[in-house]
Amino acid sequence: QELPMQTLGYYSQPPSPNPPSSPLQKSRNSIRLLSGILAVNILLLGSALVCGAAFSKVKVLSDEEMHIYLTILLILTTAWMIFYMVHTTSRPQAVLYKDSHAGPIWLRGGLVLFGVASLIMDVFKIGHSTGQLNCESPVKVTFPLVQLVFVVVQTYFLWVHSKDCVQKQSNITGCGLMLTLATNLMLWMSAVTDESLHQTGEEASKHNESFSHLRDGSMFFKAGGSGCKCTHSACEIFKNGFYYLYPFNIEYSLFASAMTYVMWKNIGRQIDDCSHHKISFRAKGIVFGATVGLLVVIAGLGVFIVYEVEVTRDTSKERVLIMYYIFSIIGLILMSLASLAGSIIYRFDKRTVVSTKNPTRSLDVALLLGAALGQFLISYFSIVAIVAEKTTRTINILNLTCSLLIILQLCLQNIFIIEGLHKQPYHAEPPVVSMVFINEGTSRSNLPSHKNDHDEPSPAENSLELSINSSTTHSSSSRMSWKRQAIKEMSVFLLLCNVIFWIIPAFGARPQFDNGLEELFYGFSIWVAIVNIGLPFGIFYRMHSVASLFEVYLTS
Repeated sequence: QELPMQTLGYYSQPPSPNPPSSPLQKSRNSIRLLSGILAVNILLLGSALVCGAAFSKVKVLSDEEMHIYLTILLILTTAWMIFYMVHTTSRPQAVLYKDSHAGPIWLRGGLVLFGVASLIMDVFKIGHSTGQLNCESPVKVTFPLVQLVFVVVQTYFLWVHSKDCVQKQSNITGCGLMLTLATNLMLWMSAVTDESLHQTGEEASKHNESFSHLRDGSMFFKAGGSGCKCTHSACEIFKNGFYYLYPFNIEYSLFASAMTYVMWKNIGRQIDDCSHHKISFRAKGIVFGATVGLLVVIAGLGVFIVYEVEVTRDTSKERVLIMYYIFSIIGLILMSLASLAGSIIYRFDKRTVVSTKNPTRSLDVALLLGAALGQFLISYFSIVAIVAEKTTRTINILNLTCSLLIILQLCLQNIFIIEGLHKQPYHAEPPVVSMVFINEGTSRSNLPSHKNDHDEPSPAENSLELSINSSTTHSSSSRMSWKRQAIKEMSVFLLLCNVIFWIIPAFGARPQFDNGLEELFYGFSIWVAIVNIGLPFGIFYRMHSVASLFEVYLTS
Protein backbone atom coordinates (compact mmCIF):
# COMPACT_ATOMS: atom_id res chain seq x y z
CA GLN A 1 0.00 0.00 0.00
CA GLU A 2 1.39 3.41 -0.99
CA LEU A 3 1.72 5.99 1.72
CA PRO A 4 0.71 9.64 1.22
CA MET A 5 3.56 11.87 0.14
CA GLN A 6 3.33 13.88 3.35
CA THR A 7 4.25 10.81 5.45
CA LEU A 8 7.32 10.16 3.31
CA GLY A 9 8.83 13.52 4.25
CA TYR A 10 8.26 15.35 0.97
CA TYR A 11 7.07 18.37 2.99
CA SER A 12 9.76 19.60 5.31
CA GLN A 13 7.19 21.98 6.79
CA PRO A 14 3.39 22.13 6.57
CA PRO A 15 2.00 23.85 3.49
CA SER A 16 0.87 27.45 3.84
CA PRO A 17 -2.79 27.76 4.84
CA ASN A 18 -3.24 30.42 2.17
CA PRO A 19 -1.23 29.49 -0.93
CA PRO A 20 -0.81 32.27 -3.47
CA SER A 21 -3.47 30.84 -5.79
CA SER A 22 -6.13 30.23 -3.12
CA PRO A 23 -9.53 31.95 -3.41
CA LEU A 24 -8.90 33.66 -0.07
CA GLN A 25 -5.66 35.21 -1.34
CA LYS A 26 -7.39 36.36 -4.55
CA SER A 27 -10.13 37.96 -2.47
CA ARG A 28 -7.57 39.78 -0.33
CA ASN A 29 -5.81 41.07 -3.45
CA SER A 30 -9.11 42.37 -4.84
CA ILE A 31 -9.87 44.16 -1.57
CA ARG A 32 -6.42 45.77 -1.54
CA LEU A 33 -6.77 46.91 -5.16
CA LEU A 34 -10.21 48.46 -4.66
CA SER A 35 -9.39 50.18 -1.37
CA GLY A 36 -5.97 51.30 -2.63
CA ILE A 37 -7.54 53.06 -5.62
CA LEU A 38 -9.93 54.83 -3.24
CA ALA A 39 -7.06 56.05 -1.02
CA VAL A 40 -4.95 57.25 -3.95
CA ASN A 41 -7.80 59.36 -5.33
CA ILE A 42 -8.53 60.91 -1.92
CA LEU A 43 -4.87 61.76 -1.41
CA LEU A 44 -4.33 63.23 -4.89
CA LEU A 45 -7.42 65.42 -4.67
CA GLY A 46 -6.49 66.47 -1.16
CA SER A 47 -2.94 67.32 -2.21
CA ALA A 48 -4.27 69.60 -4.94
CA LEU A 49 -6.60 71.31 -2.46
CA VAL A 50 -3.82 71.83 0.11
CA CYS A 51 -1.53 73.34 -2.53
CA GLY A 52 -4.36 75.56 -3.75
CA ALA A 53 -5.02 76.74 -0.20
CA ALA A 54 -1.34 77.35 0.55
CA PHE A 55 -0.36 79.30 -2.57
CA SER A 56 -2.36 82.43 -3.25
CA LYS A 57 -1.43 82.53 -6.95
CA VAL A 58 -3.66 79.49 -7.43
CA LYS A 59 -7.11 81.12 -7.60
CA VAL A 60 -9.08 77.88 -7.87
CA LEU A 61 -10.15 77.74 -4.24
CA SER A 62 -9.70 79.25 -0.80
CA ASP A 63 -8.49 77.68 2.42
CA GLU A 64 -12.13 77.49 3.63
CA GLU A 65 -12.91 75.05 0.82
CA MET A 66 -9.90 72.93 1.78
CA HIS A 67 -11.18 72.77 5.36
CA ILE A 68 -14.64 71.80 4.08
CA TYR A 69 -13.05 68.88 2.25
CA LEU A 70 -11.19 67.80 5.39
CA THR A 71 -14.36 68.14 7.47
CA ILE A 72 -16.26 65.84 5.08
CA LEU A 73 -13.47 63.26 5.30
CA LEU A 74 -13.49 63.44 9.09
CA ILE A 75 -17.27 62.94 9.26
CA LEU A 76 -17.20 59.97 6.86
CA THR A 77 -14.28 58.33 8.66
CA THR A 78 -15.85 58.81 12.10
CA ALA A 79 -19.14 57.33 10.84
CA TRP A 80 -17.34 54.28 9.44
CA MET A 81 -15.39 53.65 12.66
CA ILE A 82 -18.61 53.75 14.67
CA PHE A 83 -20.23 51.38 12.14
CA TYR A 84 -17.28 49.00 12.47
CA MET A 85 -17.35 48.97 16.26
CA VAL A 86 -21.13 48.61 16.51
CA HIS A 87 -22.00 46.38 13.55
CA THR A 88 -19.02 44.63 11.93
CA THR A 89 -17.38 43.30 15.09
CA SER A 90 -20.73 42.08 16.43
CA ARG A 91 -21.23 39.68 13.53
CA PRO A 92 -20.43 36.02 14.25
CA GLN A 93 -16.91 35.00 13.27
CA ALA A 94 -16.10 38.54 12.12
CA VAL A 95 -12.80 38.66 14.05
CA LEU A 96 -11.44 35.17 14.56
CA TYR A 97 -7.78 36.09 14.89
CA LYS A 98 -5.72 38.75 16.65
CA ASP A 99 -2.28 39.88 15.50
CA SER A 100 -0.28 40.03 18.71
CA HIS A 101 2.48 42.04 17.02
CA ALA A 102 0.12 44.82 15.89
CA GLY A 103 -0.67 47.78 18.11
CA PRO A 104 1.79 47.12 20.98
CA ILE A 105 1.06 48.88 24.23
CA TRP A 106 3.82 51.49 23.83
CA LEU A 107 2.50 52.45 20.39
CA ARG A 108 -1.06 52.78 21.69
CA GLY A 109 0.26 54.71 24.69
CA GLY A 110 2.03 57.14 22.36
CA LEU A 111 -1.15 57.46 20.34
CA VAL A 112 -3.10 58.44 23.48
CA LEU A 113 -0.42 60.93 24.54
CA PHE A 114 -0.32 62.66 21.17
CA GLY A 115 -4.11 62.42 20.95
CA VAL A 116 -4.52 64.37 24.20
CA ALA A 117 -2.20 67.09 22.85
CA SER A 118 -4.23 67.13 19.62
CA LEU A 119 -7.43 67.63 21.61
CA ILE A 120 -5.87 70.61 23.40
CA MET A 121 -4.82 72.00 20.02
CA ASP A 122 -8.39 71.68 18.73
CA VAL A 123 -9.68 73.48 21.82
CA PHE A 124 -7.23 76.31 21.11
CA LYS A 125 -8.43 76.46 17.50
CA ILE A 126 -12.05 76.61 18.59
CA GLY A 127 -11.28 79.29 21.19
CA HIS A 128 -9.44 81.41 18.63
CA SER A 129 -12.09 81.02 15.93
CA THR A 130 -15.06 81.80 18.19
CA GLY A 131 -13.44 85.17 18.89
CA GLN A 132 -13.43 85.96 15.18
CA LEU A 133 -16.87 84.73 14.11
CA ASN A 134 -17.77 88.26 13.07
CA CYS A 135 -15.25 88.12 10.22
CA GLU A 136 -14.31 84.43 9.86
CA SER A 137 -16.05 81.58 8.06
CA PRO A 138 -18.04 79.20 10.32
CA VAL A 139 -15.91 76.41 8.84
CA LYS A 140 -13.03 77.61 11.05
CA VAL A 141 -15.10 76.57 14.09
CA THR A 142 -16.72 73.50 12.56
CA PHE A 143 -13.46 71.90 11.39
CA PRO A 144 -11.64 71.76 14.78
CA LEU A 145 -14.87 70.69 16.49
CA VAL A 146 -15.33 67.75 14.10
CA GLN A 147 -11.62 66.93 14.37
CA LEU A 148 -11.93 66.81 18.16
CA VAL A 149 -14.70 64.19 17.90
CA PHE A 150 -12.67 62.31 15.27
CA VAL A 151 -9.58 62.12 17.52
CA VAL A 152 -11.62 60.76 20.44
CA VAL A 153 -13.36 58.10 18.34
CA GLN A 154 -10.22 57.07 16.44
CA THR A 155 -8.09 56.79 19.59
CA TYR A 156 -10.65 54.46 21.17
CA PHE A 157 -11.06 52.54 17.90
CA LEU A 158 -7.33 51.89 17.49
CA TRP A 159 -6.81 51.13 21.19
CA VAL A 160 -9.45 48.38 21.12
CA HIS A 161 -9.33 47.05 17.56
CA SER A 162 -5.78 47.60 16.25
CA LYS A 163 -5.03 43.85 16.53
CA ASP A 164 -8.12 42.69 14.62
CA CYS A 165 -7.83 40.38 11.61
CA VAL A 166 -11.26 40.90 10.04
CA GLN A 167 -12.85 37.96 8.20
CA LYS A 168 -16.33 39.36 7.50
CA GLN A 169 -17.42 42.39 5.42
CA SER A 170 -13.90 42.58 4.03
CA ASN A 171 -14.70 44.98 1.18
CA ILE A 172 -16.39 47.53 3.44
CA THR A 173 -13.66 47.17 6.07
CA GLY A 174 -10.85 47.52 3.52
CA CYS A 175 -12.33 50.68 2.02
CA GLY A 176 -13.07 52.06 5.49
CA LEU A 177 -9.51 51.50 6.66
CA MET A 178 -8.09 53.10 3.53
CA LEU A 179 -10.45 56.04 4.06
CA THR A 180 -9.12 56.33 7.61
CA LEU A 181 -5.51 56.09 6.40
CA ALA A 182 -6.07 58.73 3.69
CA THR A 183 -7.81 61.05 6.17
CA ASN A 184 -4.92 60.84 8.63
CA LEU A 185 -2.40 61.48 5.87
CA MET A 186 -4.43 64.47 4.70
CA LEU A 187 -4.46 65.86 8.24
CA TRP A 188 -0.69 65.29 8.42
CA MET A 189 -0.16 67.01 5.08
CA SER A 190 -2.32 69.96 6.10
CA ALA A 191 -0.56 70.35 9.47
CA VAL A 192 2.93 70.08 7.95
CA THR A 193 2.03 72.66 5.29
CA ASP A 194 0.58 75.02 7.89
CA GLU A 195 3.65 74.65 10.12
CA SER A 196 5.97 75.17 7.15
CA LEU A 197 4.11 78.35 6.15
CA HIS A 198 4.40 79.63 9.70
CA GLN A 199 8.13 78.92 9.91
CA THR A 200 8.76 80.25 6.39
CA GLY A 201 6.93 83.46 7.23
CA GLU A 202 9.11 83.98 10.28
CA GLU A 203 12.32 83.27 8.38
CA ALA A 204 11.24 85.51 5.48
CA SER A 205 10.61 88.36 7.89
CA LYS A 206 14.08 87.85 9.41
CA HIS A 207 15.69 87.98 5.98
CA ASN A 208 13.39 90.73 4.61
CA GLU A 209 12.25 88.39 1.85
CA SER A 210 8.96 88.83 0.02
CA PHE A 211 6.83 85.69 -0.31
CA SER A 212 3.84 87.01 -2.21
CA HIS A 213 2.95 83.56 -3.53
CA LEU A 214 2.33 82.25 0.02
CA ARG A 215 -0.55 82.81 2.37
CA ASP A 216 0.18 85.11 5.32
CA GLY A 217 1.82 82.86 7.88
CA SER A 218 -0.75 80.06 8.05
CA MET A 219 -3.78 78.60 6.35
CA PHE A 220 -5.85 78.42 9.51
CA PHE A 221 -4.94 81.85 10.89
CA LYS A 222 -4.65 83.64 7.54
CA ALA A 223 -7.35 86.15 8.33
CA GLY A 224 -5.78 87.07 11.63
CA GLY A 225 -3.34 89.41 9.94
CA SER A 226 -5.87 90.98 7.54
CA GLY A 227 -7.72 93.32 9.91
CA CYS A 228 -9.99 90.74 11.61
CA LYS A 229 -10.39 91.75 15.26
CA CYS A 230 -10.82 89.18 18.01
CA THR A 231 -13.67 89.70 20.48
CA HIS A 232 -11.82 88.33 23.51
CA SER A 233 -8.36 88.82 24.97
CA ALA A 234 -7.25 85.16 24.85
CA CYS A 235 -6.95 84.98 21.05
CA GLU A 236 -3.21 85.63 20.98
CA ILE A 237 -2.61 83.02 23.70
CA PHE A 238 -4.58 80.44 21.73
CA LYS A 239 -2.70 81.30 18.53
CA ASN A 240 0.77 81.04 20.11
CA GLY A 241 -0.08 77.86 22.02
CA PHE A 242 -1.46 76.28 18.86
CA TYR A 243 1.93 76.24 17.12
CA TYR A 244 3.66 74.55 20.07
CA LEU A 245 1.13 71.70 19.80
CA TYR A 246 1.68 71.17 16.07
CA PRO A 247 4.45 68.53 16.51
CA PHE A 248 2.21 66.35 18.69
CA ASN A 249 -0.69 66.56 16.24
CA ILE A 250 1.63 65.67 13.34
CA GLU A 251 2.95 62.61 15.18
CA TYR A 252 -0.59 61.57 16.15
CA SER A 253 -1.64 61.47 12.49
CA LEU A 254 1.40 59.39 11.55
CA PHE A 255 0.96 56.95 14.46
CA ALA A 256 -2.69 56.46 13.52
CA SER A 257 -1.76 55.99 9.84
CA ALA A 258 0.75 53.27 10.69
CA MET A 259 -1.69 51.37 12.92
CA THR A 260 -4.46 51.65 10.33
CA TYR A 261 -2.18 50.33 7.59
CA VAL A 262 -1.35 47.23 9.67
CA MET A 263 -5.08 46.61 10.24
CA TRP A 264 -5.63 46.88 6.49
CA LYS A 265 -2.85 44.37 5.78
CA ASN A 266 -4.41 41.96 8.30
CA ILE A 267 -7.81 41.78 6.58
CA GLY A 268 -8.59 38.11 5.92
CA ARG A 269 -5.31 37.01 7.50
CA GLN A 270 -5.30 33.75 9.42
CA ILE A 271 -2.69 33.72 12.17
CA ASP A 272 -1.24 31.00 14.32
CA ASP A 273 0.38 32.88 17.17
CA CYS A 274 1.23 29.94 19.38
CA SER A 275 4.92 30.82 19.25
CA HIS A 276 4.51 34.41 20.33
CA HIS A 277 6.23 35.15 23.62
CA LYS A 278 4.73 37.58 26.07
CA ILE A 279 7.16 40.47 26.51
CA SER A 280 7.19 42.57 29.66
CA PHE A 281 8.94 45.83 30.49
CA ARG A 282 11.72 45.74 33.10
CA ALA A 283 14.02 48.69 33.74
CA LYS A 284 15.99 47.10 36.58
CA GLY A 285 19.75 47.26 36.15
CA ILE A 286 19.76 49.66 33.19
CA VAL A 287 21.93 52.41 34.66
CA PHE A 288 24.74 53.45 32.33
CA GLY A 289 22.74 53.95 29.15
CA ALA A 290 19.91 55.72 30.97
CA THR A 291 22.30 58.02 32.86
CA VAL A 292 24.31 59.07 29.81
CA GLY A 293 21.13 59.43 27.76
CA LEU A 294 19.52 61.67 30.37
CA LEU A 295 22.65 63.82 30.47
CA VAL A 296 22.42 64.24 26.68
CA VAL A 297 18.72 65.15 26.97
CA ILE A 298 19.38 67.74 29.72
CA ALA A 299 22.28 69.25 27.78
CA GLY A 300 20.13 69.32 24.63
CA LEU A 301 17.29 71.10 26.39
CA GLY A 302 19.74 73.71 27.68
CA VAL A 303 21.21 74.22 24.21
CA PHE A 304 17.71 74.46 22.69
CA ILE A 305 16.53 77.10 25.20
CA VAL A 306 19.66 79.21 24.73
CA TYR A 307 19.37 78.80 20.95
CA GLU A 308 15.76 79.99 20.84
CA VAL A 309 16.52 83.01 23.03
CA GLU A 310 19.83 84.14 21.53
CA VAL A 311 19.70 83.22 17.84
CA THR A 312 17.65 86.28 16.90
CA ARG A 313 20.37 88.60 18.22
CA ASP A 314 23.09 89.43 15.71
CA THR A 315 25.75 89.78 18.42
CA SER A 316 25.33 86.23 19.73
CA LYS A 317 24.02 84.40 16.67
CA GLU A 318 27.30 82.82 15.54
CA ARG A 319 28.25 81.80 19.09
CA VAL A 320 24.89 80.10 19.59
CA LEU A 321 25.18 78.25 16.26
CA ILE A 322 28.66 77.01 17.21
CA MET A 323 27.28 75.76 20.53
CA TYR A 324 24.44 73.98 18.72
CA TYR A 325 26.76 72.29 16.21
CA ILE A 326 29.23 71.17 18.91
CA PHE A 327 26.38 69.59 20.89
CA SER A 328 25.05 67.87 17.76
CA ILE A 329 28.49 66.56 16.79
CA ILE A 330 29.14 65.08 20.24
CA GLY A 331 25.68 63.53 20.39
CA LEU A 332 25.93 62.07 16.89
CA ILE A 333 29.37 60.57 17.62
CA LEU A 334 28.09 58.89 20.78
CA MET A 335 25.01 57.57 18.96
CA SER A 336 27.13 56.25 16.09
CA LEU A 337 29.46 54.43 18.47
CA ALA A 338 26.52 52.92 20.38
CA SER A 339 24.86 51.72 17.16
CA LEU A 340 28.12 50.26 15.86
CA ALA A 341 28.81 48.47 19.15
CA GLY A 342 25.29 47.06 19.17
CA SER A 343 25.66 45.75 15.62
CA ILE A 344 28.94 44.08 16.58
CA ILE A 345 27.31 42.42 19.60
CA TYR A 346 24.61 41.04 17.32
CA ARG A 347 27.35 39.03 15.59
CA PHE A 348 27.82 37.07 18.83
CA ASP A 349 24.09 36.78 19.47
CA LYS A 350 22.84 33.23 18.97
CA ARG A 351 19.19 34.20 18.67
CA THR A 352 17.56 33.06 15.46
CA VAL A 353 16.40 35.53 12.84
CA VAL A 354 12.61 35.79 12.49
CA SER A 355 11.70 35.18 8.86
CA THR A 356 7.91 34.87 9.10
CA LYS A 357 5.71 37.50 7.46
CA ASN A 358 4.82 40.32 9.82
CA PRO A 359 3.08 43.48 8.50
CA THR A 360 4.06 45.47 11.58
CA ARG A 361 7.78 44.72 11.27
CA SER A 362 7.77 45.27 7.50
CA LEU A 363 6.11 48.66 7.98
CA ASP A 364 8.59 49.65 10.71
CA VAL A 365 11.54 48.88 8.44
CA ALA A 366 9.99 50.71 5.46
CA LEU A 367 9.24 53.80 7.56
CA LEU A 368 12.75 53.87 9.03
CA LEU A 369 14.38 53.70 5.61
CA GLY A 370 11.90 56.05 3.96
CA ALA A 371 11.83 58.73 6.66
CA ALA A 372 15.64 58.83 6.83
CA LEU A 373 15.68 60.09 3.24
CA GLY A 374 14.42 63.48 4.41
CA GLN A 375 17.48 64.03 6.61
CA PHE A 376 19.73 62.64 3.87
CA LEU A 377 18.26 65.23 1.47
CA ILE A 378 19.09 68.20 3.69
CA SER A 379 22.52 66.86 4.67
CA TYR A 380 23.70 66.20 1.11
CA PHE A 381 22.52 69.62 -0.11
CA SER A 382 24.40 71.22 2.80
CA ILE A 383 27.57 69.23 2.03
CA VAL A 384 27.51 70.29 -1.63
CA ALA A 385 27.00 73.95 -0.72
CA ILE A 386 29.79 74.02 1.89
CA VAL A 387 32.32 72.18 -0.30
CA ALA A 388 31.51 74.32 -3.34
CA GLU A 389 31.95 77.55 -1.39
CA LYS A 390 35.37 76.36 -0.07
CA THR A 391 34.82 78.30 3.11
CA THR A 392 37.07 77.97 6.15
CA ARG A 393 34.85 79.66 8.72
CA THR A 394 34.48 77.67 11.94
CA ILE A 395 30.71 77.61 11.75
CA ASN A 396 30.74 76.15 8.22
CA ILE A 397 33.33 73.50 9.09
CA LEU A 398 31.16 72.47 12.04
CA ASN A 399 28.12 72.42 9.75
CA LEU A 400 29.95 70.16 7.29
CA THR A 401 31.07 67.82 10.08
CA CYS A 402 27.55 67.67 11.48
CA SER A 403 26.04 66.86 8.07
CA LEU A 404 28.50 64.02 7.49
CA LEU A 405 27.89 62.60 10.96
CA ILE A 406 24.11 62.70 10.46
CA ILE A 407 24.45 60.47 7.40
CA LEU A 408 26.79 58.08 9.21
CA GLN A 409 24.62 57.97 12.35
CA LEU A 410 21.40 57.30 10.45
CA CYS A 411 22.99 54.43 8.51
CA LEU A 412 24.46 52.78 11.64
CA GLN A 413 21.28 53.29 13.67
CA ASN A 414 19.08 51.82 10.93
CA ILE A 415 21.31 48.73 10.79
CA PHE A 416 21.14 48.33 14.57
CA ILE A 417 17.36 48.77 14.77
CA ILE A 418 16.48 46.59 11.79
CA GLU A 419 18.70 43.76 13.00
CA GLY A 420 17.13 44.03 16.45
CA LEU A 421 13.59 43.95 15.05
CA HIS A 422 14.39 40.75 13.15
CA LYS A 423 15.84 38.89 16.14
CA GLN A 424 13.81 36.27 17.98
CA PRO A 425 12.79 37.79 21.35
CA TYR A 426 14.42 36.46 24.47
CA HIS A 427 11.91 34.64 26.60
CA ALA A 428 12.02 33.52 30.18
CA GLU A 429 13.45 30.05 30.41
CA PRO A 430 12.62 27.76 33.34
CA PRO A 431 15.35 27.81 36.00
CA VAL A 432 17.93 25.07 35.71
CA VAL A 433 17.79 22.96 38.85
CA SER A 434 20.68 20.57 39.45
CA MET A 435 19.62 17.33 41.08
CA VAL A 436 21.78 14.70 42.82
CA PHE A 437 20.34 11.20 42.75
CA ILE A 438 21.77 8.78 45.27
CA ASN A 439 21.67 5.08 44.57
CA GLU A 440 20.61 3.47 47.78
CA GLY A 441 22.59 0.35 47.03
CA THR A 442 25.93 1.81 46.04
CA SER A 443 26.27 5.41 47.12
CA ARG A 444 25.17 4.86 50.67
CA SER A 445 27.79 2.12 51.00
CA ASN A 446 30.48 4.68 50.31
CA LEU A 447 29.36 6.88 53.19
CA PRO A 448 31.09 6.69 56.57
CA SER A 449 30.09 3.63 58.60
CA HIS A 450 28.64 5.63 61.50
CA LYS A 451 25.61 6.59 59.31
CA ASN A 452 22.72 4.22 58.84
CA ASP A 453 20.20 4.11 56.02
CA HIS A 454 17.71 6.29 57.87
CA ASP A 455 20.08 9.15 58.59
CA GLU A 456 19.34 12.53 56.92
CA PRO A 457 22.13 14.31 55.09
CA SER A 458 24.02 16.66 57.32
CA PRO A 459 23.46 20.45 57.03
CA ALA A 460 27.00 20.81 55.72
CA GLU A 461 26.30 18.37 52.89
CA ASN A 462 23.06 20.17 51.99
CA SER A 463 24.84 23.54 52.07
CA LEU A 464 27.63 22.26 49.82
CA GLU A 465 25.18 20.79 47.29
CA LEU A 466 23.06 23.98 47.14
CA SER A 467 26.10 26.25 46.78
CA ILE A 468 27.42 24.15 43.88
CA ASN A 469 24.04 24.19 42.13
CA SER A 470 23.58 27.93 42.77
CA SER A 471 27.01 28.90 41.51
CA THR A 472 26.60 26.74 38.40
CA THR A 473 23.25 28.35 37.55
CA HIS A 474 24.56 31.85 38.31
CA SER A 475 27.66 31.51 36.13
CA SER A 476 25.60 30.13 33.26
CA SER A 477 23.16 33.03 33.56
CA SER A 478 25.93 35.63 33.69
CA ARG A 479 27.54 34.17 30.57
CA MET A 480 24.26 34.58 28.68
CA SER A 481 23.15 37.96 30.03
CA TRP A 482 26.01 40.35 29.22
CA LYS A 483 24.88 40.65 25.59
CA ARG A 484 21.31 41.34 26.63
CA GLN A 485 22.50 43.91 29.16
CA ALA A 486 24.65 45.69 26.57
CA ILE A 487 21.86 45.76 23.95
CA LYS A 488 19.40 47.15 26.52
CA GLU A 489 21.85 49.85 27.64
CA MET A 490 22.48 50.96 24.07
CA SER A 491 18.78 50.87 23.17
CA VAL A 492 17.88 53.12 26.12
CA PHE A 493 20.73 55.52 25.32
CA LEU A 494 19.76 55.78 21.65
CA LEU A 495 16.09 56.15 22.57
CA LEU A 496 16.77 59.15 24.82
CA CYS A 497 19.11 60.75 22.27
CA ASN A 498 16.49 60.42 19.54
CA VAL A 499 13.95 62.10 21.84
CA ILE A 500 16.10 65.24 22.19
CA PHE A 501 16.96 65.22 18.47
CA TRP A 502 13.19 65.15 17.85
CA ILE A 503 12.41 67.96 20.31
CA ILE A 504 14.93 70.46 18.94
CA PRO A 505 13.66 70.68 15.32
CA ALA A 506 10.03 69.85 16.16
CA PHE A 507 9.70 72.90 18.40
CA GLY A 508 11.20 75.44 16.08
CA ALA A 509 15.03 75.32 15.92
CA ARG A 510 16.07 75.99 12.32
CA PRO A 511 19.88 76.19 11.99
CA GLN A 512 19.40 75.39 8.31
CA PHE A 513 18.13 78.95 7.86
CA ASP A 514 20.16 80.70 10.55
CA ASN A 515 23.65 79.82 9.31
CA GLY A 516 22.92 81.47 5.95
CA LEU A 517 25.37 79.57 3.73
CA GLU A 518 22.93 77.22 1.97
CA GLU A 519 20.47 80.05 1.50
CA LEU A 520 23.09 82.15 -0.30
CA PHE A 521 24.24 79.20 -2.41
CA TYR A 522 20.82 77.88 -3.55
CA GLY A 523 18.66 80.96 -3.09
CA PHE A 524 16.04 81.44 -0.39
CA SER A 525 13.10 79.96 -2.36
CA ILE A 526 14.88 76.74 -3.33
CA TRP A 527 16.42 76.21 0.10
CA VAL A 528 13.06 76.76 1.80
CA ALA A 529 11.52 74.10 -0.44
CA ILE A 530 14.32 71.62 0.34
CA VAL A 531 14.05 72.15 4.10
CA ASN A 532 10.25 72.06 4.13
CA ILE A 533 10.25 68.76 2.24
CA GLY A 534 13.05 67.02 4.13
CA LEU A 535 12.61 68.27 7.68
CA PRO A 536 9.12 66.80 8.39
CA PHE A 537 10.41 63.36 7.39
CA GLY A 538 13.52 63.85 9.52
CA ILE A 539 11.40 64.79 12.53
CA PHE A 540 9.17 61.76 12.00
CA TYR A 541 12.24 59.53 11.68
CA ARG A 542 13.39 60.47 15.18
CA MET A 543 10.03 59.73 16.77
CA HIS A 544 9.62 56.46 14.86
CA SER A 545 13.14 55.47 15.94
CA VAL A 546 12.07 55.99 19.56
CA ALA A 547 9.20 53.51 19.12
CA SER A 548 11.41 50.98 17.28
CA LEU A 549 14.22 51.25 19.84
CA PHE A 550 11.73 50.66 22.63
CA GLU A 551 10.68 47.45 20.90
CA VAL A 552 14.32 46.40 20.51
CA TYR A 553 14.78 47.05 24.23
CA LEU A 554 11.79 44.89 25.15
CA THR A 555 12.70 41.98 22.89
CA SER A 556 16.23 41.97 24.32
